Amino acid sequence: MNTPEINPQRRQFLKSLGIGAGLAALPAISRADDPPPSRPAQAKYMGGFAAPKLETVRIACIGVGARGSGHAAQLAEIEGVKIVAICDLAEGRAKRSAQGVSAKGHKPTVYFGEADAWRKMLATEKPDAVIIATPWELHASMCVESMKAGAHAFSEVPIAFTIKELWEIVDTSESTGRHCMMMENVNYGREELLYLNMVRQGVIGEILHGEAAYIHELRGQMENGDSTGSWRTFHYARRNGNLYPTHGLGPVAQYMNLCRTEDQFRRLTSFSSPAKGRALYAAKSQKLSNPEFKTLDYQGGDINTSIVKTVLGRTIMIQWDETSPRPYSRHNLIQGTKGTLAGFPNRMAIEGVTKSHHEWAENAAWEAIAAKYEHPLFKRMGEVAQKMGGHGGMDFLMLFRMIECLRNGEPLDQNVYESCAWSAVGPLSEQSVKEDGAPQDFPDFTRGNWKTTPALAIVT
Repeated sequence: MNTPEINPQRRQFLKSLGIGAGLAALPAISRADDPPPSRPAQAKYMGGFAAPKLETVRIACIGVGARGSGHAAQLAEIEGVKIVAICDLAEGRAKRSAQGVSAKGHKPTVYFGEADAWRKMLATEKPDAVIIATPWELHASMCVESMKAGAHAFSEVPIAFTIKELWEIVDTSESTGRHCMMMENVNYGREELLYLNMVRQGVIGEILHGEAAYIHELRGQMENGDSTGSWRTFHYARRNGNLYPTHGLGPVAQYMNLCRTEDQFRRLTSFSSPAKGRALYAAKSQKLSNPEFKTLDYQGGDINTSIVKTVLGRTIMIQWDETSPRPYSRHNLIQGTKGTLAGFPNRMAIEGVTKSHHEWAENAAWEAIAAKYEHPLFKRMGEVAQKMGGHGGMDFLMLFRMIECLRNGEPLDQNVYESCAWSAVGPLSEQSVKEDGAPQDFPDFTRGNWKTTPALAIVT
């Protein structure tokens, strides 16, 4: 059997976290109905928070695998950025990323090799902002420690995967006065920005329902050596729910203005299908990067479907499937009293605008309508973003906006409460599946302050 060896340092690091036999170190799921912690003394609500302007944003990157190295390379191209440090467990990755940004005029200090090298980096470099692109189980602690060190924290998705961790992130952000944002890049896709603009202008009337998904067949990651599959596979084996909800949910939540003045998450119920695909794939593969994948007891259903009800009674269907052999989709559907906007493929049905209630406006008809409502941010930066790349330009546009907000002293497009609410679908769905679909109440990470938080403006 051809079994590419995981980097020995990384293998030992994963074992130290419990990512392997037994998975003992992964945090237990905490319930959403545990009493919410009171707001810490001297803490302040961060909805609509704007940090002092930073003329130059000094950035440190933790984790520069495929995702993190892409962030570093694109940030290095943005005006007003100075990349001061690169950290990764693997020396080769850290040095390659540092060389790439050095060629663009940056001079990062490189940290690697030790599990706590990132802590040394925070203490030594004192960055303004930290980009976190590490395995899921590290996101929460790295966000918390980055904020405590005085930096704004920007994490890959999900920002955490237990309710306890999510509360810790909120409390730390409120206590330190530092941003903590989950980098949900899909909010910056052309179609997602377009639909946000159309919803804000009332084109489809009062919002009633949304559909969100991350359907992406990724079984091949089990064969990719020291990569995402080397640690995600153990999550698929142990956990049963929606482990990756935010790509579809983030845009829909912004259409609905959830966690802000209009509406809030209320309750979720969730079911998973039988778990079949991962074990079947592992049994047939001759190229698994870890032979243990053949013997794992895969508990996570191949597809999870969750239904959310909001305070206003709106509904959202959220699906997750990284196993089944089916085409990629995020659904990206938002339905109102006057029409529906949808993705995969892009299509619209708008009362009084499209020709028939029994036929979607697609292709040229869709583009003709879209031309009237193109989002101002995409008009301004879309062409540049698409040239820079990263999921069709949405990665670069997200990073550009993060830096623009920090330099201008403006609120971020996504606040800490949205980041935590979107990520909370993970543990809530796991608990609901465990309880045969029993409803789970969302924690209100804003502690009731969402009603005072301004809606996300259409950025010009």
